[in-house]
Amino acid sequence: MEALRDARVVVTGAGGGIGAALARRFAAEGARVAVNDLDADAARRTAAEIDAVAVPGDASDVVPAARTALGGSIDVFCANAGVGTGGGPEADDAAWELAWDVNVMSHVRAARALLPEWLDRGAGRFVSTVSAAGLLTMIGAAPYSVTKHGALAFAEWMSLTYRHRGIHVHAVCPQGVRTAMLAASGTAGDLVLAPDAIEPEDVADAVLDGIAAERFLILPHPQAAGYYAARAAEPERWLRGMNKVQRQYEEQLAARKEGGRA
Repeated sequence: MEALRDARVVVTGAGGGIGAALARRFAAEGARVAVNDLDADAARRTAAEIDAVAVPGDASDVVPAARTALGGSIDVFCANAGVGTGGGPEADDAAWELAWDVNVMSHVRAARALLPEWLDRGAGRFVSTVSAAGLLTMIGAAPYSVTKHGALAFAEWMSLTYRHRGIHVHAVCPQGVRTAMLAASGTAGDLVLAPDAIEPEDVADAVLDGIAAERFLILPHPQAAGYYAARAAEPERWLRGMNKVQRQYEEQLAARKEGGRA
């Protein structure tokens, strides 16, 4: 994509998974990429693979260092870092706070640091990895679902507020992706996400296609559009369907627990 040649791109959470796939794909398009990850070694490995610069550390405050590493400016920021916090109301405050901080507030802090530059020059692109949980929900993971809804809401607000001023915003909402997060999702992931899981590279392809088409909502799993429409049009029917999945989840948990005792 010619528009990405020599573009200065930051990808958070790019030590592996979707983030690493995005970094590789942007680099293949000729972009200058800054690879961020809390795991410094993972960030450096990805950066070395694609001749990029590594900017390890917390995604919440990476903008100043990434801007310097890229020569003083950023054109595209991919807010990809996330945590898949599970549980429900019983999850402790620290778990909820971590999910909120990484899945929502890191996006807010990045936008706060980027917008003055972008608005001044009338150009900038913010790519938010939201997850289909932000459109729908995820059984067994209230902190993840709630904060991903928050990430989608923030991306929507950014898009409607700044699009006439040259700011392009994309919300990327995949379902299951074969990453470490999916592997750690246990029974819920096996039931809901694994059957239709795709590769991180498929998500990166969808993101580049979405950028080319200037689509706000990027759906690597196209079927998510139908689920999202059903949720809005027939919420009671959708909730009944999701409750059926919840009951299947509880049955599988019980069976695995019983098997463990055996």
